[in-house]
Amino acid sequence: MSAIPDRSIGTDLSGKALAWLAGRPVATLSLLFLLLWTPGILSLPPLDRDESRFAQSSRQMLTSGDFVDIRFGHVPRYKKPIGIYWLQAATTAIAGLGDPSHIWTYRLASLLGGLSAILLTYWCARSFVSAEGAWLSAALLGTTLLLTAEASIATTDAVQLACMLGTIGLVLRAYLAGRGQPQHSAPSAGLVFVGWASLAAGILVKGPVVPAVAVAMILALVIWDREWRWLRRLRPLWGAPLALAIVAPWAIAILVTSHGEFYQQSFGQDFAAKLAAGQETHGAWPGYYLALLTISFWPAILFLAPGLGDAIAGRSSPAMRFLLAWCGASWVMFEIVPTKLPHYVLPLYPALAILSAAWALARRDPVAPRWQTALGHLAVVQFIIGLALVVAGAIELPRLYGSGTPWWLFGSAGVTVVLGLGAAAAQLRGSKIAAAGLALSTVLVIYPALSLGTAPRLTRLWISQRVAELVAKDARAGDPPPALAGYTEPSMVFYLGKDARLTNGFGAAESGAGQGGLVVIEDSERRAFLDHLAELEANATKLDEVSGYNYSRGKPVHITIFRVTVAHDITEPPAE
Repeated sequence: MSAIPDRSIGTDLSGKALAWLAGRPVATLSLLFLLLWTPGILSLPPLDRDESRFAQSSRQMLTSGDFVDIRFGHVPRYKKPIGIYWLQAATTAIAGLGDPSHIWTYRLASLLGGLSAILLTYWCARSFVSAEGAWLSAALLGTTLLLTAEASIATTDAVQLACMLGTIGLVLRAYLAGRGQPQHSAPSAGLVFVGWASLAAGILVKGPVVPAVAVAMILALVIWDREWRWLRRLRPLWGAPLALAIVAPWAIAILVTSHGEFYQQSFGQDFAAKLAAGQETHGAWPGYYLALLTISFWPAILFLAPGLGDAIAGRSSPAMRFLLAWCGASWVMFEIVPTKLPHYVLPLYPALAILSAAWALARRDPVAPRWQTALGHLAVVQFIIGLALVVAGAIELPRLYGSGTPWWLFGSAGVTVVLGLGAAAAQLRGSKIAAAGLALSTVLVIYPALSLGTAPRLTRLWISQRVAELVAKDARAGDPPPALAGYTEPSMVFYLGKDARLTNGFGAAESGAGQGGLVVIEDSERRAFLDHLAELEANATKLDEVSGYNYSRGKPVHITIFRVTVAHDITEPPAE
């Protein structure tokens, strides 16, 4: 594929359906992903640990009215900039109707970020492919397991992706115009403004990630082409000051408010620790993201390997060169960083989706080279492995961590398998548009089944939810905030409020003996709690118990809820 050729969409049913969808991109893509992502947003309890930390900090920002400082409980949370907290506070203020206790209102920021990323992917791809190719690019990206997860929880990554695509779209158009593509003119002043503003928004959401991806991609293109003059179309002389002007007010305000501690923690500790070693046991060798791609990029993985091969063969095309630089530079950058988590590579997934869609809509070569056939078969194998993992998870997880698998979930899994195998068979036959339609259909069945059928039944994992319900049942008027020892996950703070006391067994005994009320003790702290409580001559009555599996730490836990009676002090007789 020496360039992005005209696509032959075809006149069969699948081709006509794709053409109809592509003729209404905003409406059809928005509706598709609202239907796909909303069940997870509404059904999942607060997740540990990042989601609950972000949501609780946003909640405290909203209730306190302090939109500069960031706090979790009574301590600063100086790891990420302010952007995501502003967005989550705004969506909760609007959708929560005065009640900030529902986790789904904080997830709306990610939903909006995910929808924006989908539409911006369409916009980026539309600059060099047909409307059908751009629509399929956006749909393949949105149905990946990774973006579906990130758009359904209250974290930074879906919003960061939207910010990055706003920046990448500007760079893409400047590059294509600079490479002499007749259909592309230099970006307008308005587009330059949007691109630099998106860069600033990305900095406010997640610090240096968006600039790092953009710079790595630009360097790769400049070195590859040995040409840099196209960069002048980005108008950096006024674009960079614009971005600085957007970021600077909060950057200065938090510097003053925190007395420099924000920058010391976020850059000097958190960011530096990620670069130096695997932070919080999240280290992994290079190749980690490649190994995860089969499941994290599913179901679009069905087209990825041949799409990449086709792009490498057609690297003389400026569009293909841009996409390869985007993928390659970002991939290398993320692989060499010691700290690795699955969502870190999300910024390069739009490029992978566009490459996949470009191959899916390319005319079939009746005499395909052997390497292309081999890559097509590899993609089918990867797709079937991902299909097996997703279906097995839907069926087995409720049995392992919950109340069992209902019959209708087996039915959903069976339909998913039939659709998935149909997609694989269609790809092998060369009916790639039909394969894409069947692959997208699999997620329309299995993702809602996971959200509405599997997730609510994982009761052994949703420990905080169960404990919070029991605390609400056992609470009395006038009780102080409960004390927590041993099991102090952030989701407990989201459920119980910022004043919940996070301590150990010794501290829980001190608190209970001094103030009374409820104490939530995990078995690892139970002995220390009871021993010190006896020393303080206070009494504890066991009320409820919860057993489960702490997925954040990877270990089973057993929790007991006690009511502690205040120790009675011996009062001195009044002075005569």
